[in-house]
Amino acid sequence: MQIKSFNPKILLIALKSALASLGFSANAAEVVQIHYPLNSQASFVGPAELFTGDVKVDMLFPANDTAHYSGAYVTFQPGARTAWHQHPAGQHMVVTEGTALTGTRDGRIIEFHKGETVWCPKDLDHWHGATPDKSMTHLVITGSLNGENVVWKEKVSDEAYFAGRQPQTTPEVSLDALTSKQQAMVPVAAFTASGDLSGLKKAVSDGLDMGLTVNEIKEIQMHLYAYSGFPRSLNALATTMTVVEERKARGVNDPVGKEIAASVAPGDSQAQGIKVQTELVGKPVTGPLFDFAPYSNVLLQKHLFGDLFARNILDFQERELSTVAALANMENVAPQLKSHIGIALNVGLSLQQLQAISTMLDKFVNQRAAGRLEQAIQQTVKETVKDSAN
Repeated sequence: MQIKSFNPKILLIALKSALASLGFSANAAEVVQIHYPLNSQASFVGPAELFTGDVKVDMLFPANDTAHYSGAYVTFQPGARTAWHQHPAGQHMVVTEGTALTGTRDGRIIEFHKGETVWCPKDLDHWHGATPDKSMTHLVITGSLNGENVVWKEKVSDEAYFAGRQPQTTPEVSLDALTSKQQAMVPVAAFTASGDLSGLKKAVSDGLDMGLTVNEIKEIQMHLYAYSGFPRSLNALATTMTVVEERKARGVNDPVGKEIAASVAPGDSQAQGIKVQTELVGKPVTGPLFDFAPYSNVLLQKHLFGDLFARNILDFQERELSTVAALANMENVAPQLKSHIGIALNVGLSLQQLQAISTMLDKFVNQRAAGRLEQAIQQTVKETVKDSAN
Protein backbone atom coordinates (compact mmCIF):
# COMPACT_ATOMS: atom_id res chain seq x y z
CA MET A 1 0.00 0.00 0.00
CA GLN A 2 1.30 3.39 -0.91
CA ILE A 3 1.43 5.92 1.95
CA LYS A 4 0.87 9.52 0.90
CA SER A 5 3.32 12.08 2.23
CA PHE A 6 2.12 14.37 5.10
CA ASN A 7 1.07 17.88 4.02
CA PRO A 8 0.98 20.31 6.98
CA LYS A 9 -0.98 22.91 4.98
CA ILE A 10 -3.91 20.53 4.62
CA LEU A 11 -3.94 19.94 8.40
CA LEU A 12 -3.87 23.69 9.10
CA ILE A 13 -6.79 24.32 6.76
CA ALA A 14 -8.78 21.52 8.39
CA LEU A 15 -8.04 22.89 11.89
CA LYS A 16 -9.16 26.40 10.98
CA SER A 17 -12.35 24.98 9.47
CA ALA A 18 -13.08 23.01 12.64
CA LEU A 19 -12.50 26.03 14.90
CA ALA A 20 -14.72 28.20 12.75
CA SER A 21 -17.49 25.65 12.99
CA LEU A 22 -17.24 25.89 16.80
CA GLY A 23 -17.55 29.67 16.74
CA PHE A 24 -13.86 30.56 17.08
CA SER A 25 -12.19 33.12 14.87
CA ALA A 26 -8.65 34.35 14.72
CA ASN A 27 -10.06 37.86 14.43
CA ALA A 28 -12.62 37.60 17.29
CA ALA A 29 -12.50 40.37 19.92
CA GLU A 30 -10.73 39.42 23.15
CA VAL A 31 -13.10 38.56 25.98
CA VAL A 32 -11.88 39.61 29.45
CA GLN A 33 -13.30 39.84 32.95
CA ILE A 34 -14.15 43.31 34.28
CA HIS A 35 -12.97 44.35 37.74
CA TYR A 36 -14.97 46.94 39.68
CA PRO A 37 -12.62 48.18 42.48
CA LEU A 38 -13.95 49.20 45.87
CA ASN A 39 -15.61 52.65 45.74
CA SER A 40 -15.25 52.81 41.94
CA GLN A 41 -19.01 53.11 41.47
CA ALA A 42 -21.31 55.93 42.55
CA SER A 43 -22.38 56.39 46.19
CA PHE A 44 -25.19 58.73 47.19
CA VAL A 45 -27.64 59.58 49.93
CA GLY A 46 -31.18 58.39 49.26
CA PRO A 47 -33.24 61.42 48.14
CA ALA A 48 -35.96 62.54 50.55
CA GLU A 49 -38.72 62.20 47.97
CA LEU A 50 -37.95 58.46 47.57
CA PHE A 51 -36.94 57.49 51.12
CA THR A 52 -37.97 58.16 54.70
CA GLY A 53 -35.02 58.65 57.06
CA ASP A 54 -31.31 58.38 56.35
CA VAL A 55 -30.34 55.96 53.59
CA LYS A 56 -27.04 55.52 51.76
CA VAL A 57 -26.64 53.69 48.44
CA ASP A 58 -23.26 52.28 47.36
CA MET A 59 -23.38 50.98 43.80
CA LEU A 60 -21.33 47.83 43.15
CA PHE A 61 -21.79 47.08 39.44
CA PRO A 62 -24.03 48.18 36.56
CA ALA A 63 -26.14 46.10 34.18
CA ASN A 64 -24.59 45.26 30.81
CA ASP A 65 -25.56 43.88 27.40
CA THR A 66 -25.84 40.28 28.58
CA ALA A 67 -26.47 40.57 32.34
CA HIS A 68 -29.57 42.71 32.73
CA TYR A 69 -29.18 43.41 36.44
CA SER A 70 -27.19 45.72 38.72
CA GLY A 71 -25.98 45.40 42.31
CA ALA A 72 -25.71 47.78 45.26
CA TYR A 73 -25.34 47.91 49.03
CA VAL A 74 -28.09 49.99 50.64
CA THR A 75 -27.75 51.04 54.29
CA PHE A 76 -30.80 52.20 56.27
CA GLN A 77 -30.55 53.91 59.63
CA PRO A 78 -33.15 52.98 62.31
CA GLY A 79 -36.68 53.64 61.04
CA ALA A 80 -35.56 54.42 57.49
CA ARG A 81 -37.31 52.83 54.51
CA THR A 82 -37.98 53.20 50.81
CA ALA A 83 -41.12 54.63 49.24
CA TRP A 84 -43.56 52.23 47.62
CA HIS A 85 -42.11 50.96 44.35
CA GLN A 86 -41.91 48.00 42.00
CA HIS A 87 -39.29 46.44 39.74
CA PRO A 88 -40.14 45.56 36.12
CA ALA A 89 -37.76 42.57 36.27
CA GLY A 90 -37.80 41.81 40.03
CA GLN A 91 -35.17 42.13 42.75
CA HIS A 92 -33.25 39.95 45.21
CA MET A 93 -32.52 41.44 48.66
CA VAL A 94 -29.77 39.84 50.80
CA VAL A 95 -29.24 41.17 54.33
CA THR A 96 -25.55 41.67 55.16
CA GLU A 97 -25.92 43.50 58.51
CA GLY A 98 -28.87 43.84 60.87
CA THR A 99 -32.52 42.95 60.31
CA ALA A 100 -34.58 44.04 57.29
CA LEU A 101 -38.29 44.60 56.82
CA THR A 102 -40.16 44.43 53.51
CA GLY A 103 -43.88 44.98 53.10
CA THR A 104 -46.52 44.68 50.36
CA ARG A 105 -49.90 46.32 49.75
CA ASP A 106 -51.80 43.44 51.37
CA GLY A 107 -50.29 44.38 54.73
CA ARG A 108 -47.83 41.50 54.92
CA ILE A 109 -44.42 42.39 56.36
CA ILE A 110 -41.48 39.98 56.15
CA GLU A 111 -38.68 40.31 58.70
CA PHE A 112 -35.42 38.76 57.55
CA HIS A 113 -31.94 38.67 58.99
CA LYS A 114 -28.23 38.65 58.15
CA GLY A 115 -27.52 36.02 55.50
CA GLU A 116 -31.19 35.65 54.51
CA THR A 117 -32.68 36.58 51.12
CA VAL A 118 -36.05 37.78 49.84
CA TRP A 119 -37.04 37.68 46.17
CA CYS A 120 -39.51 40.35 45.06
CA PRO A 121 -41.25 39.34 41.81
CA LYS A 122 -41.70 41.81 38.97
CA ASP A 123 -44.40 44.49 39.14
CA LEU A 124 -45.16 43.91 42.85
CA ASP A 125 -45.64 47.07 44.92
CA HIS A 126 -43.45 46.85 48.01
CA TRP A 127 -41.14 48.75 50.35
CA HIS A 128 -38.10 47.73 52.39
CA GLY A 129 -35.99 49.20 55.16
CA ALA A 130 -34.60 48.88 58.68
CA THR A 131 -36.38 48.10 61.92
CA PRO A 132 -37.36 51.08 64.10
CA ASP A 133 -34.46 50.64 66.51
CA LYS A 134 -31.46 49.34 64.51
CA SER A 135 -29.69 50.07 61.25
CA MET A 136 -29.56 47.55 58.40
CA THR A 137 -27.55 46.97 55.22
CA HIS A 138 -28.64 44.73 52.39
CA LEU A 139 -27.27 43.77 49.00
CA VAL A 140 -29.82 44.28 46.22
CA ILE A 141 -29.56 42.60 42.82
CA THR A 142 -32.05 44.42 40.62
CA GLY A 143 -33.21 43.25 37.21
CA SER A 144 -33.75 45.61 34.29
CA LEU A 145 -36.34 45.45 31.50
CA ASN A 146 -36.07 47.73 28.48
CA GLY A 147 -33.57 49.87 30.39
CA GLU A 148 -35.85 50.38 33.41
CA ASN A 149 -35.27 48.78 36.81
CA VAL A 150 -37.61 50.62 39.21
CA VAL A 151 -40.93 52.47 39.20
CA TRP A 152 -41.31 54.77 42.22
CA LYS A 153 -44.62 55.59 43.89
CA GLU A 154 -45.78 57.40 47.05
CA LYS A 155 -43.92 57.32 50.36
CA VAL A 156 -44.78 54.72 53.00
CA SER A 157 -46.86 56.06 55.89
CA ASP A 158 -45.95 55.45 59.52
CA GLU A 159 -49.16 53.41 59.83
CA ALA A 160 -48.05 51.03 57.06
CA TYR A 161 -44.48 50.84 58.37
CA PHE A 162 -45.45 50.16 61.98
CA ALA A 163 -48.26 47.73 61.11
CA GLY A 164 -47.93 44.69 63.35
CA ARG A 165 -45.17 46.19 65.48
CA GLN A 166 -44.88 49.00 67.96
CA PRO A 167 -42.61 51.98 67.37
CA GLN A 168 -39.66 52.31 69.69
CA THR A 169 -41.06 53.21 73.09
CA THR A 170 -37.82 54.28 74.74
CA PRO A 171 -38.40 57.88 75.84
CA GLU A 172 -36.23 60.48 74.23
CA VAL A 173 -33.27 61.28 76.42
CA SER A 174 -33.40 64.77 77.85
CA LEU A 175 -30.70 67.11 76.63
CA ASP A 176 -30.54 68.41 80.20
CA ALA A 177 -27.98 65.67 80.86
CA LEU A 178 -25.54 67.96 79.02
CA THR A 179 -24.77 71.56 79.91
CA SER A 180 -25.51 74.21 77.33
CA LYS A 181 -21.82 74.38 76.40
CA GLN A 182 -21.55 70.60 76.11
CA GLN A 183 -24.58 70.58 73.81
CA ALA A 184 -22.94 73.23 71.63
CA MET A 185 -19.75 71.19 71.35
CA VAL A 186 -21.49 68.21 69.71
CA PRO A 187 -22.34 69.69 66.28
CA VAL A 188 -19.06 71.66 66.19
CA ALA A 189 -17.10 68.42 66.63
CA ALA A 190 -19.31 66.37 64.30
CA PHE A 191 -19.16 68.82 61.40
CA THR A 192 -15.43 69.39 61.90
CA ALA A 193 -14.84 65.65 61.53
CA SER A 194 -17.03 65.20 58.46
CA GLY A 195 -15.75 68.30 56.68
CA ASP A 196 -19.25 69.76 56.28
CA LEU A 197 -18.25 73.42 56.40
CA SER A 198 -21.74 74.73 55.75
CA GLY A 199 -23.10 72.84 58.75
CA LEU A 200 -20.02 73.81 60.75
CA LYS A 201 -20.49 77.51 60.08
CA LYS A 202 -23.93 77.44 61.66
CA ALA A 203 -22.73 75.21 64.51
CA VAL A 204 -19.90 77.62 65.35
CA SER A 205 -22.23 80.62 65.35
CA ASP A 206 -24.80 78.79 67.46
CA GLY A 207 -22.02 77.60 69.79
CA LEU A 208 -20.80 81.12 70.39
CA ASP A 209 -24.39 82.17 71.15
CA MET A 210 -24.67 79.27 73.63
CA GLY A 211 -21.59 80.33 75.59
CA LEU A 212 -18.61 78.65 73.95
CA THR A 213 -15.55 80.86 73.74
CA VAL A 214 -13.54 81.29 70.57
CA ASN A 215 -10.61 79.43 72.11
CA GLU A 216 -12.80 76.49 73.17
CA ILE A 217 -14.07 76.07 69.60
CA LYS A 218 -10.54 76.33 68.22
CA GLU A 219 -9.35 73.79 70.76
CA ILE A 220 -12.02 71.27 69.70
CA GLN A 221 -10.91 71.65 66.10
CA MET A 222 -7.21 71.33 66.92
CA HIS A 223 -7.88 68.32 69.14
CA LEU A 224 -9.69 66.56 66.30
CA TYR A 225 -6.71 66.69 63.94
CA ALA A 226 -5.65 63.44 65.62
CA TYR A 227 -8.92 61.80 64.53
CA SER A 228 -10.05 63.42 61.28
CA GLY A 229 -6.70 64.70 59.98
CA PHE A 230 -5.02 68.06 59.56
CA PRO A 231 -6.85 69.09 56.34
CA ARG A 232 -10.26 69.00 58.02
CA SER A 233 -8.90 70.53 61.21
CA LEU A 234 -7.38 73.44 59.27
CA ASN A 235 -10.53 73.92 57.16
CA ALA A 236 -12.59 74.00 60.34
CA LEU A 237 -10.30 76.59 61.94
CA ALA A 238 -10.54 78.75 58.81
CA THR A 239 -14.34 78.49 58.96
CA THR A 240 -14.34 79.54 62.61
CA MET A 241 -12.08 82.49 61.81
CA THR A 242 -14.55 83.60 59.11
CA VAL A 243 -17.53 83.31 61.47
CA VAL A 244 -15.80 85.32 64.19
CA GLU A 245 -14.81 88.05 61.70
CA GLU A 246 -18.35 88.23 60.27
CA ARG A 247 -19.85 88.51 63.74
CA LYS A 248 -17.34 91.18 64.70
CA ALA A 249 -18.34 93.16 61.59
CA ARG A 250 -21.94 93.05 62.88
CA GLY A 251 -20.82 94.41 66.24
CA VAL A 252 -20.71 91.05 68.09
CA ASN A 253 -17.60 90.76 70.23
CA ASP A 254 -17.32 87.11 71.19
CA PRO A 255 -15.27 86.24 74.29
CA VAL A 256 -11.88 84.83 73.35
CA GLY A 257 -11.66 82.70 76.48
CA LYS A 258 -8.73 81.62 78.57
CA GLU A 259 -5.30 81.24 77.05
CA ILE A 260 -3.24 78.11 77.17
CA ALA A 261 -1.32 77.61 80.41
CA ALA A 262 2.19 76.21 80.50
CA SER A 263 2.07 72.86 78.77
CA VAL A 264 4.29 69.83 79.15
CA ALA A 265 8.00 70.56 79.54
CA PRO A 266 10.05 69.86 76.41
CA GLY A 267 11.05 66.21 76.22
CA ASP A 268 8.37 65.11 78.71
CA SER A 269 5.50 64.68 76.22
CA GLN A 270 5.71 60.90 75.97
CA ALA A 271 6.03 60.33 79.70
CA GLN A 272 3.01 62.58 80.30
CA GLY A 273 1.17 60.91 77.43
CA ILE A 274 1.70 57.41 78.82
CA LYS A 275 0.32 58.58 82.15
CA VAL A 276 -2.75 60.18 80.56
CA GLN A 277 -3.35 57.29 78.16
CA THR A 278 -3.27 54.79 81.02
CA GLU A 279 -5.62 56.95 83.11
CA LEU A 280 -8.13 57.31 80.27
CA VAL A 281 -8.16 53.68 79.19
CA GLY A 282 -7.89 52.30 82.70
CA LYS A 283 -4.78 50.22 82.02
CA PRO A 284 -1.54 50.37 80.01
CA VAL A 285 -2.26 50.22 76.28
CA THR A 286 -0.65 47.31 74.46
CA GLY A 287 -1.66 44.82 71.81
CA PRO A 288 -0.83 43.19 68.46
CA LEU A 289 -1.39 46.39 66.49
CA PHE A 290 1.18 48.31 68.49
CA ASP A 291 3.53 45.33 68.36
CA PHE A 292 3.22 45.50 64.58
CA ALA A 293 3.56 49.31 64.40
CA PRO A 294 5.03 50.43 67.75
CA TYR A 295 5.77 54.01 66.70
CA SER A 296 2.08 54.65 66.10
CA ASN A 297 1.58 54.32 69.86
CA VAL A 298 4.56 56.60 70.47
CA LEU A 299 2.89 59.25 68.30
CA LEU A 300 -0.38 58.84 70.18
CA GLN A 301 1.41 59.15 73.51
CA LYS A 302 3.51 62.16 72.52
CA HIS A 303 1.11 64.26 70.44
CA LEU A 304 -2.42 63.25 71.41
CA PHE A 305 -2.23 62.20 75.05
CA GLY A 306 0.91 64.20 75.82
CA ASP A 307 0.69 67.55 74.02
CA LEU A 308 -3.05 67.92 73.29
CA PHE A 309 -4.51 66.51 76.50
CA ALA A 310 -2.07 68.64 78.50
CA ARG A 311 -3.66 71.82 77.15
CA ASN A 312 -5.99 73.23 79.81
CA ILE A 313 -8.59 74.89 77.55
CA LEU A 314 -10.71 71.74 77.50
CA ASP A 315 -10.93 69.14 80.28
CA PHE A 316 -10.86 65.39 79.70
CA GLN A 317 -14.65 65.06 79.63
CA GLU A 318 -14.99 67.82 77.03
CA ARG A 319 -12.28 66.24 74.87
CA GLU A 320 -13.93 62.81 74.99
CA LEU A 321 -17.38 64.28 74.36
CA SER A 322 -15.97 66.01 71.26
CA THR A 323 -14.17 62.84 70.15
CA VAL A 324 -17.28 60.67 70.46
CA ALA A 325 -19.40 63.18 68.52
CA ALA A 326 -16.71 63.39 65.82
CA LEU A 327 -16.24 59.63 65.41
CA ALA A 328 -20.01 59.10 65.26
CA ASN A 329 -20.13 61.36 62.20
CA MET A 330 -17.32 59.47 60.42
CA GLU A 331 -17.68 56.28 58.39
CA ASN A 332 -15.81 53.03 59.03
CA VAL A 333 -14.42 53.91 62.48
CA ALA A 334 -16.72 51.73 64.62
CA PRO A 335 -13.87 50.17 66.69
CA GLN A 336 -12.50 53.60 67.59
CA LEU A 337 -15.98 54.88 68.45
CA LYS A 338 -16.58 51.95 70.82
CA SER A 339 -13.15 52.48 72.38
CA HIS A 340 -13.85 56.14 73.08
CA ILE A 341 -17.27 55.37 74.54
CA GLY A 342 -15.36 53.30 77.09
CA ILE A 343 -12.89 56.14 77.67
CA ALA A 344 -15.74 58.65 78.01
CA LEU A 345 -17.28 56.51 80.75
CA ASN A 346 -13.87 56.19 82.42
CA VAL A 347 -13.44 59.99 82.63
CA GLY A 348 -16.86 60.46 84.21
CA LEU A 349 -19.36 60.99 81.40
CA SER A 350 -22.54 59.07 82.16
CA LEU A 351 -24.50 56.74 79.92
CA GLN A 352 -27.30 59.30 79.96
CA GLN A 353 -24.89 61.98 78.72
CA LEU A 354 -23.70 59.72 75.88
CA GLN A 355 -27.33 59.10 74.90
CA ALA A 356 -27.90 62.85 75.00
CA ILE A 357 -25.01 63.26 72.54
CA SER A 358 -26.88 60.85 70.25
CA THR A 359 -30.02 62.96 70.60
CA MET A 360 -28.05 66.11 69.72
CA LEU A 361 -26.62 64.39 66.64
CA ASP A 362 -30.12 63.31 65.59
CA LYS A 363 -31.55 66.81 66.01
CA PHE A 364 -28.71 68.95 64.67
CA VAL A 365 -26.38 66.78 62.55
CA ASN A 366 -27.94 63.69 60.95
CA GLN A 367 -29.64 60.42 61.83
CA ARG A 368 -26.75 58.33 60.50
CA ALA A 369 -24.37 59.70 63.13
CA ALA A 370 -26.98 59.27 65.86
CA GLY A 371 -27.62 55.69 64.75
CA ARG A 372 -23.93 54.82 64.77
CA LEU A 373 -23.51 56.17 68.29
CA GLU A 374 -26.65 54.48 69.61
CA GLN A 375 -25.51 51.13 68.22
CA ALA A 376 -22.05 51.54 69.70
CA ILE A 377 -23.53 52.44 73.10
CA GLN A 378 -25.77 49.36 73.04
CA GLN A 379 -22.86 47.10 72.09
CA THR A 380 -20.68 48.57 74.83
CA VAL A 381 -23.42 48.07 77.44
CA LYS A 382 -24.00 44.45 76.33
CA GLU A 383 -20.29 43.66 76.48
CA THR A 384 -20.01 45.29 79.92
CA VAL A 385 -22.92 43.23 81.24
CA LYS A 386 -21.44 40.06 79.70
CA ASP A 387 -18.02 40.75 81.24
CA SER A 388 -19.62 41.41 84.64
CA ALA A 389 -21.51 38.09 84.44
CA ASN A 390 -18.24 36.27 83.80
